[in-house]
Amino acid sequence: MPSESFAFKKFNIRQDKCAMKVGTDAVLLGAWVTPNGSKRILDIGTGTGVISLMLAQKSSAVIVAIDIDKASTEQAKINVEESIFKNQVEVKHISLQELAHSSSEKFNLIVTNPPYFIDSLKSSGDSRTIARHNDLLPFEDLIIGVKKLLDEKGKFCLILPTKEAVLFREMAESKGLYLSKLLRVRTTPEKDSEKRHLMQFEFKESEFSESTLIIESNGSRNYTEDYKALTKDYYLHF
Repeated sequence: MPSESFAFKKFNIRQDKCAMKVGTDAVLLGAWVTPNGSKRILDIGTGTGVISLMLAQKSSAVIVAIDIDKASTEQAKINVEESIFKNQVEVKHISLQELAHSSSEKFNLIVTNPPYFIDSLKSSGDSRTIARHNDLLPFEDLIIGVKKLLDEKGKFCLILPTKEAVLFREMAESKGLYLSKLLRVRTTPEKDSEKRHLMQFEFKESEFSESTLIIESNGSRNYTEDYKALTKDYYLHF
């Protein structure tokens, strides 16, 4: 069973109310994203609020963290309020679709660790399973919302499993969002261990930069120096 709290170097995450606990995907995305002087950041589907707090740690931006799940919103509010970054992060119980429809504000950076299961079966009533499926935030709605809320020179970053990432990139580029940065994540050095893509999109089409990160060198928890370097500002044991 996951712990009810998770300690980082500069903040703690309570996760007893939240369907999705702190995981490697969220930490990878939060560590990889570069705010680059962003004034306003949007975190879509914030869950525990971990990505928002990670970005607050390395920027002076005002961060709006949204989630459609009420329990997750309450959890994120607690984590933000108990942190030293409480004046930077605002948590809202609202869907992306509603925010895009009702708001005229623009964000310099938008990030999300989105629900990604598209066709797989899910059991009814399981909040964690529901949180992992994209029924409530289809990729098309995500792209439309991002295009409405992203500043013309802004950046949009997300993490997805490899298969879903390929589908998302095709859909995004057909709607005018172009890949500018890609990080392929492998759990081990073997090529077939590639599990995740971290992607950065922009409105302007250009050549994109591409790199690969290997998490473990040759066994469970034998972390690579690259992975340690990426996450050392956050994980207590690095």
